[in-house]
Amino acid sequence: MVTIEREDGDRTRDEEGRAAGGTGSIGPADGEGPVADGPPGAPHHEGVWRFTAPAVDASVPQARRAVRDLLARQRVPVSEDVADGLLLIVSELTTNAVRHAAVLSPTLAVEVAVGADWVRVSVEDRHPYRPTALEADHGRTGGRGLLLVREITREAGGVCDMAHTASGGKVIWATLPLRPLP
Repeated sequence: MVTIEREDGDRTRDEEGRAAGGTGSIGPADGEGPVADGPPGAPHHEGVWRFTAPAVDASVPQARRAVRDLLARQRVPVSEDVADGLLLIVSELTTNAVRHAAVLSPTLAVEVAVGADWVRVSVEDRHPYRPTALEADHGRTGGRGLLLVREITREAGGVCDMAHTASGGKVIWATLPLRPLP
């Protein structure tokens, strides 16, 4: 199960990101009407959504699908290249939380924030360790996820960083422009 949290209350979602039991939603159906948590007068695609999930392998594709579906449902005017990069970032950051933080963080949170011309995705867990983006070691088969996140973000003209949370965990985020650099 993936849980969507909004200002108007929690909504439980099934593995495909649909409202469980036919109740609740993350926004207006098919993009109708304004987004409840966006500023007054803001385009319907602006807002902030937070997904929570258990720190297990199955949550990686679920988080990726939930973000993809959210972008489509809210009609976020994101280019295909930026959307592909953003979804890869979601996969990498969620995978890191599952592989490296689950021992101290049984759940993780994915937050998507969309502004007029940018989109930010962040993954939060309760593990205090702050990893570093490793340099590429072509002999290794792993350990390059944050390097990949940093490169995708840089190539898109965005920024990424990491911070401690008030609860002692960490949040890693990347902000990308909705349109790629010329």
